[in-house]
Amino acid sequence: MNLPNRPRGSFCGRTRREFIWQTGLGFTSLGLVDLLSRGGGFFPEADGADGGSAGSYVNPMEPRAPHFAPKAKSVIFLFMYGGPSHIDTFDYKPDLFRLDGKTIAVKTKGRAGSRNEGRIVGPKWKFRQHGESGQWVSDLFPHLAGCVDDLAFIKSMTADSPLHGSAMLQMNSGKILSGSPCLGSWVTYGLGSENENLPGFVVMLDPVGGPISGAKNWSSGYMPSTYQGTILRSQGDPIIDLSRPDGMSDAVQRRLIDTLNEYNTDHLAARPDQSDLAARISSFELAYKMQMAAPEATDIRGETEETQELYGIDDPKTENFGRRCLLARRLVERGVRFVQIYAGGAHNDDNWDAHTDIEANHNFHCGRTDKPIAGLLTDLKRRGLLDETLIVWGGEFGRQPTAEYEKGTGRDHNAYGFTMWMAGGGVKGGTSVGETDDLGAAAVSDRFHVKHLHATILNQLGLDPDRLSFFYGGLDQTLVGVEGADPIRQII
Repeated sequence: MNLPNRPRGSFCGRTRREFIWQTGLGFTSLGLVDLLSRGGGFFPEADGADGGSAGSYVNPMEPRAPHFAPKAKSVIFLFMYGGPSHIDTFDYKPDLFRLDGKTIAVKTKGRAGSRNEGRIVGPKWKFRQHGESGQWVSDLFPHLAGCVDDLAFIKSMTADSPLHGSAMLQMNSGKILSGSPCLGSWVTYGLGSENENLPGFVVMLDPVGGPISGAKNWSSGYMPSTYQGTILRSQGDPIIDLSRPDGMSDAVQRRLIDTLNEYNTDHLAARPDQSDLAARISSFELAYKMQMAAPEATDIRGETEETQELYGIDDPKTENFGRRCLLARRLVERGVRFVQIYAGGAHNDDNWDAHTDIEANHNFHCGRTDKPIAGLLTDLKRRGLLDETLIVWGGEFGRQPTAEYEKGTGRDHNAYGFTMWMAGGGVKGGTSVGETDDLGAAAVSDRFHVKHLHATILNQLGLDPDRLSFFYGGLDQTLVGVEGADPIRQII
């Protein structure tokens, strides 16, 4: 299968698909043109040639060749929902300590609007240098501090919105408005899955609830629903309504699915533009296979006591997040392409959104995630999996150096400069790129946008962010937008 989603041949300098679209060969053909560009359905292209297997149905989740040799096979995105404070965790700003409590001129823009001055809130934790690379980490992350030589810090991230809903959508889909495919959808669209018995894109939510905007954050948008994220639970039935109905045998269920597939396939053959039906056929088959595979993948009873302790599963404070990190390792071992783990629920008290008391908030959230994340990195490394697994850590934005309210130590949202880090998957550990100003209010050197983060992730998976496209609305859509984006070369 040739990727990107653009045929080699052309008519008068245009691609075949653009020619059909622009000459408008009837409204009925538009659905077919759209389907031909999708990751599942009837593919017109063969590898390295124009034309080929026209009219043949291809499983949308079958493994597909990347554009070039990949460094990583899978991604684990640790999403700290609510916006962790970069200046209290990884972005050391000595001036904030001496300016604590003073009101100074500094431009900020967040939930409370635009301001030209504010009261500085000094960090409540000490910063120390760790590892051979001497990276600065606050005392909030004592376990992760031991892993800094495997981490690549991006300390000059920027986003377009200081509001949770739109900022989360951008971090997940590249757009501040809903309706676009998420990063995990683009990855599975571009590469398929290495395990036909498990979904290619898995999401694990915090037990206190999902993030604002809900399923839009793991939606496949205008792509077929095959590529949307599957919610996996860390305890109990891994997937809701997956179990076989009481009294139904495997043989009966298999016969029922086969019959449904026959009817649906006949219906699809006469209506090739019904991509949702093609996705439904695929989902029936996947659900059947997952009835056996998902429980096995989520059963950690076979893990050693030492491994479970490494992830903090023996401690009530770290047990849940640790369990989900361990499940993420088990999933990537089994060929799942993209795993996203959320730390933080829908309400302010349940996530990193520290508007009133940064100290209490970050003590709690760092305390429940620090050991499990360090355990995940350690476990992947000793199993030889870190080199082929890209770990991404961060939230939708950072936080301001000033207090949001007249009293208290809370910080408002900051989309103008914040920190994220990556590890594994061909990333250069023990490095740091970019800077914010002396107060951590805004990125000032090597400024990187969310789209550069996305371009880096795709690049490490062997996907060209400017070539991986999906034809929708008359355009070859890409995750990084029409203007494109380069990967962050300094950390590769």
